[in-house]
Amino acid sequence: MQDLFSQLYSQVLTPEIPPLTEEYQQLLQQLAIDENSPGTILRDFQTLLDFLHPNGTEVSGIHNLFPLKSLPELNSRLSHPIETNLKRPQQKSYPYINGLYLLLRASGLSQVKHLGKKQTLVLDETVLQTWTKLNSTERYFTLLEAWMIWGNEEILGERYDPTGNLFKCLNFWAKIPDKGLKIAKYTDQNEFSYYPGIHNIALLDLFGFLSAQSGKPEVGKGWRITRLQRLPFGDAMLRLLFAIYGKKGFVWESQSNANVVFGELQTHFKPFFPEWENNLVLTSSEFTEGIYVFKVSLAKAWRRIAIPAKLELDWLSNSILDAFDFDSDHLYEFRYKDRFGRSGQVSHPYCEESPSTTEVRVGELPLQPGDRMIFLFDFGDNWEFDVQLEEIQPPNAKIKKPKILKKYGEAPSQYWNEEDDWEEEDDWNDEDE
Repeated sequence: MQDLFSQLYSQVLTPEIPPLTEEYQQLLQQLAIDENSPGTILRDFQTLLDFLHPNGTEVSGIHNLFPLKSLPELNSRLSHPIETNLKRPQQKSYPYINGLYLLLRASGLSQVKHLGKKQTLVLDETVLQTWTKLNSTERYFTLLEAWMIWGNEEILGERYDPTGNLFKCLNFWAKIPDKGLKIAKYTDQNEFSYYPGIHNIALLDLFGFLSAQSGKPEVGKGWRITRLQRLPFGDAMLRLLFAIYGKKGFVWESQSNANVVFGELQTHFKPFFPEWENNLVLTSSEFTEGIYVFKVSLAKAWRRIAIPAKLELDWLSNSILDAFDFDSDHLYEFRYKDRFGRSGQVSHPYCEESPSTTEVRVGELPLQPGDRMIFLFDFGDNWEFDVQLEEIQPPNAKIKKPKILKKYGEAPSQYWNEEDDWEEEDDWNDEDE
């Protein structure tokens, strides 16, 4: 097989990208999308939605993943249940679950809410109503865009990867020969964990791009893949997707939008799938008025600070430093996770990164009560303040500036005290004598 990636790349560099072959066009035009075709993605995604508890499903505290005890049952309900032969399998031990979870978060159909000290994954009822009105074709492409445009390993608790899922899948696709790829032993599939990611292989299967055969897993080694076979539908879809991506300069236009928007692929796929009329609509992130109350912690000390939503984050940074008796002669940034599980940051006005804290108001942060930010101050000493939003109170005309509501504990010293260290060293030397 000619290197598919090189072939497509050369096509993108030409002024006019050659259209799909007539065979591929007919394949796409004749395909009817339902819960079992071209893959089982719609059936399994609905299984995941049905699996979530009506009042929310408790998830882990750091990355908000499914609890270990729920994984075997969910795995058994899917159309591709796998054997792991692991003592304590994690979510990533079940690639099909991990891939479906990525779509669940990236689509905006779910969000994490805080109930006391517990974190719960709940379905967004407003978005879910829009989802139920979509036909099978519209749901399929919503999930495809959630995967290819909005999905990132960061949602799964991994590091942010700027290459994107489409690039990784295309590069991997080119390594699968026409006759299929036989995986003789575990060591041959180890690299899949890093590229394109085992969950991406599972999603390629779920979306009907390829077929994956499983074998008996060895003790402690997880899912065993024995063979991967490209399918004609996958060949056609990835050729078309890469051509679209190339025309856009390898940058998805939607990602420049402050909010997640679906439908970027619609005009390109509608000639083959005329049933694609509507798109999933998410609630836009808007300014939330009120008084934001943050509990800011450093070491064993904490401060409770109230600040009007209309003030910029620069005001919050100054109030934090004042509350802990720190001077403001260093750069800083706020780091947070949005409702999709993706990282965001707002930086000191003198930093190269944007936006800056003079451009973002407190009420524009994508935070709900219980959510946390990290206030990283002084990139040399790296002071990390934990900033938790406790509540959003109604607007209060009496509070026009940040206000410290309560202080607890003595703040650590910002700078190294040279005299104290010399005194400790002298005492140690006296004892030694």
